[in-house]
Amino acid sequence: MSLNYVDVIIIGGGASGLMCAASAAQRGRRVLVLDSSNKVGKKILMSGGGRCNFTNLFVEASNYLSANPHFCISALNRYTQWDFIALVEKHRIAYHERKHGQLFCNDSAKDILNMLLAECERTQHVTIQTHCQIEKISPVNDAEHRFHLNTSKGQFACQSLVIATGGLSIPTMGASAFGYEMAKQFGHSVLPTRAGLVPFTFTDNIKAVTERLSGLALDVTMTAKDNTSFNENLLFTHRGLSGPVALQLSNYWQLGEAVAVNLLPQLEMNNWLKEQKQQHPKSLLRTQLTPLLSKNLVLELQNLHWPSYAETPLAEIPDNVLLTVADALQAWQLKPSGTEGYRTAEVTLGGVDTRELSSKTMESKKQKGLYFIGEVVDVTGWLGGFNFQWAWSSGVAAGEFV
Repeated sequence: MSLNYVDVIIIGGGASGLMCAASAAQRGRRVLVLDSSNKVGKKILMSGGGRCNFTNLFVEASNYLSANPHFCISALNRYTQWDFIALVEKHRIAYHERKHGQLFCNDSAKDILNMLLAECERTQHVTIQTHCQIEKISPVNDAEHRFHLNTSKGQFACQSLVIATGGLSIPTMGASAFGYEMAKQFGHSVLPTRAGLVPFTFTDNIKAVTERLSGLALDVTMTAKDNTSFNENLLFTHRGLSGPVALQLSNYWQLGEAVAVNLLPQLEMNNWLKEQKQQHPKSLLRTQLTPLLSKNLVLELQNLHWPSYAETPLAEIPDNVLLTVADALQAWQLKPSGTEGYRTAEVTLGGVDTRELSSKTMESKKQKGLYFIGEVVDVTGWLGGFNFQWAWSSGVAAGEFV
C-alpha cells in the first residue's frame, strides 16, 4: 500500500480540529483531517439546542478549570472572542446575545460548521476524510515525516500530528479515550477525567422530591463545598437537578460532598420571616411563602423542614424554628449521589497534562511535531461558550506552528 504524504494530519474533525486545519492551511500547509464518524462537527451541530453558543463576550482565564490554571492565558489572549466574532461577521452569520454574554446563532449551529468548512475549503489545502479508524501511529526518525499512520483508509505520513479527538462526553457522538491513549503512547501524563457540566442525581429521599417537582425551574444561588457559587436557573428533573446552575456547579463538586441551594437569594430570610410573623400572625408559613415560590415546592419544603408546624399560625412558631426554616430556604443542604455521567455531560474534566505542552504552540514537550488541542487537554470552561472559545483559541495556536 502506498504512503500518502501531507504536512499536517489532524485527528478529529470537531471544533478545535477544523479551526486548526483552517489556520494551518492559510499558511500554505497541506492538511488532512481524519475523523472516525460519518460527518464532522457533530457536537457543534447539537450544541446550544441546535443554535451553537459559539463564544462569550466576557472570556477570562478564571472561566476555566485546569491543574495548571495559567496555561490557557496565552492562547486565549492571542485568538480572542473578538477574533472569532469578526470571523462570524465576515461570513454574515446572524447572532444574538443572551444573558451572561453568551452568543448564539439566530438560525442554526449549521452556520458555524459551514463557516469552518468554508474556511478550510478556501485555501484548497485541506482534505477531510470521515469513516476513518486509526489503527496505529508510529514515530519516525525523519524531520520531514515524523509520523506514520496506519488507518482504515490507507497509510499516511506527516511532519506535524495534531490530536483533536475531544473527551469522553456524549459517547453517542463518537466520543472515546483515543486521545488520552495517544498521549500515553508518547509518554504524556493524563490527569484523571470525569464528567463536567452535567446534571446531579440522587438516591436518598430527595430523588422522590425532584421527581414530584420535575419540570419546575427557578433562579437560585448554588454553592459547592469550596465556596464556588453560581446564580442561575435550577431545573428539577425526574433524575435530580439540572439547569445551568447545576451544570456549572458540577465542575466544582466532588463525590460525597453536599451542595447548598439558596432558593431566595434576593431576600434575607431570617428578618423576612420575623416581619411576616409580626404582620401576619394568624397566617400559615406556607401561605406567606407561596407568592415567592411555587406552591408544590413550598409543600415539599414544608414536609422536609417544618412538618410539625405545618398548621401552626406564624405567631405561635418559635423564633428559633423560624431561624431553622430560614437556613433551610437559603442554605438547603443536598447531597447528590452522583451525576448523569458522560452520557449527558457537555465536557470532560481533566485530560492531557498541560505542564507537558507549550502554552504558545500546544506542542508536546516530549515528542517534536505532536500537538494536543481542545477538550482532550486539561482545560475545561464554564457553561456559556467558553469551551468553544478554548477550541478556537487552542486550534489557532497550534495551526500557526504545525
